[in-house]
Amino acid sequence: MATPAKIELENLPIIALVGRVNVGKSTLFNRLLEKNQAIVSKIPGTTRTNNEGTILWQGKYVKLIDTGGLTFTDDVPLEKDILKQTEKAMKEADVIVFIADAKEGILPQERELAKRLRQMKIKPILFVANKVDSAKLEYNLNEPEWSRLGLGEPISVSAASGRKVGDFLDILFQTLNKTKRRPKKNSNEYDEAIEVSIIGKPNVGKSSLFNKLIGQDKVIVSDLPHTTREPHGTLITYLHNHKKHKVNFIDTAGIRRKANVASHLEKAGIHKSIEAVENSDIILFVIDGNEMISSQDRQLGGLLEKRSKSIIIIVNKWDLAEDNSDKARNETKKMVYANFPHLDFAPIVFTSGLTGYKVHDIFPLILQAREARQTEIPNSTLDHFIKQATRGHKPARGKGIRQPKILGLYQLNTNPPIFEMIIKYRTSLHRSYINYIENRLREQFNFFATPIVIKLSKLKR
Repeated sequence: MATPAKIELENLPIIALVGRVNVGKSTLFNRLLEKNQAIVSKIPGTTRTNNEGTILWQGKYVKLIDTGGLTFTDDVPLEKDILKQTEKAMKEADVIVFIADAKEGILPQERELAKRLRQMKIKPILFVANKVDSAKLEYNLNEPEWSRLGLGEPISVSAASGRKVGDFLDILFQTLNKTKRRPKKNSNEYDEAIEVSIIGKPNVGKSSLFNKLIGQDKVIVSDLPHTTREPHGTLITYLHNHKKHKVNFIDTAGIRRKANVASHLEKAGIHKSIEAVENSDIILFVIDGNEMISSQDRQLGGLLEKRSKSIIIIVNKWDLAEDNSDKARNETKKMVYANFPHLDFAPIVFTSGLTGYKVHDIFPLILQAREARQTEIPNSTLDHFIKQATRGHKPARGKGIRQPKILGLYQLNTNPPIFEMIIKYRTSLHRSYINYIENRLREQFNFFATPIVIKLSKLKR
């Protein structure tokens, strides 16, 4: 089934950063974006899936793709997939930026990549020498090995220090102004977009689900643990009831317990995944439909509870279940809610990221959750609501011997919805009664897939 989504930002010109491993592509990517989006390390193959972002320079926007470092050997895991992603980025690009390391000079990998690039001479190629932190290194660029690549005179920069990056951007934008797609002014593609992060422990099928949602194989899918090392976002447009809605889907690295994480790269990826959760409105919490709920799953559920995000629980790999009857589905729902009682407000969708089964049912749920987060209830309506609720079920006492009395309920915020409940001085409410009020609010008003925060205040004498 074709995705109901269309990828945005296609109208912007595209720049692809390419080169062998450890020449500083991700450092330059972060420098041009002016934020630490890509993980930077000296470990070959750190960047696997292409990273994407937008550059703003002198009031105009372009799209930037950071590709994985190439070795043209099998020494790096997923090298074939990385090469495939790089070739795809080069075909999509309006301008290719070929990056080499000024300190190490030209290696066989540069010659192999240059050979491939010369075959694509129909599009502009900018040759960049990175890590040029001194006049001596810049002078060394006159050595014959640089000109023998046949890509013209190298442009010297230092991505780490920012040296001559502005000059490079001037040349880049001058080149782009001669292409069919030119830099755009006042790009607002991400304005009003719904931020949706796909979260789960390693190998639950997040990347397969992400690819099916956006309708392209943008991220590498593999059984290798921690294949996804850093969040990858793609902005799409979803047409619903003749209205366009923008959703920014973010595929994240699998999150597991800190005690089980030894790799610096995995730690960095998990940190960025948690950042993605913080910056998102809605979370697709993915669990494996063929496994029992694990302690890692429960830990993730606790992490989500503390952040007051709207949540849709995705039971993935449902196509592989031995029994996927309605009875099995209902039993699985009971099992999920039993393990995540604090997420009982979250709807459950059974999907297959591999086949696309029911994946597109997620789109209307996202819109429903977004609307719920914006729900605002007038004070007069809340006053009537709390009177009705307490009349049918009197407030239950917490600590102490005094009978509590609720004096008022007010909404403080939306996105997420936060309420303040005023209670009588020197009394306390039992937690079960707060849960009762929360459930009544959810029944009566539109809080689909959305947590409700109730803060207690005591009226001072």
